Amino acid sequence: MNVGDKLRAIRKKHGLSQRELAAKAGLTNGTISLIEKNRTSPSVASLKSLLDAIPISMAEFFSILEEDDSAKVFYRAQELTEISPSHQGGVSLRQLGNAAQHALQVLHETYEPGADTGPEFLHHDGEEAGVVVRGSIEVTVDGAISVLQTGDGYLFDSRLPHRFRNVGDELCEIVSACTPPSF
Repeated sequence: MNVGDKLRAIRKKHGLSQRELAAKAGLTNGTISLIEKNRTSPSVASLKSLLDAIPISMAEFFSILEEDDSAKVFYRAQELTEISPSHQGGVSLRQLGNAAQHALQVLHETYEPGADTGPEFLHHDGEEAGVVVRGSIEVTVDGAISVLQTGDGYLFDSRLPHRFRNVGDELCEIVSACTPPSF
């Protein structure tokens, strides 16, 4: 998916200039320009800030359409939708189904060694939970920091500032859920 072109189209659809979007998101208009030209990839946190300023969720931004006449129940691995900006940052967030049509958002997350969600802390309405199924991840929630290993989990109010960072030397894999869908 071409993140830059899609961001530009949505920004224009909402009648925002690059400067207006940058001011609302707390970024420079030069950064918006580079993203829209696909010359840089935003961190997960930066993209979330941009989309919150429009407003549109990451789920809507990256959503796949489900059949209107019957609810889709089963999904093959290749049918999960990548909702992180790119693999350049070493973070992959793959969504199960179209979260805009459900009260629960389920993600399959992977973090390469050294990868993180970005220097900005994430925060959004709802609750978030996950279980580490492979590797380890450092999770920071409202100033509290813990390194979670395979089999460990987390559950927190996602209005609290939070960040995920792979401090290990192997791939980290997490299955997580968020309600209501907010990415």
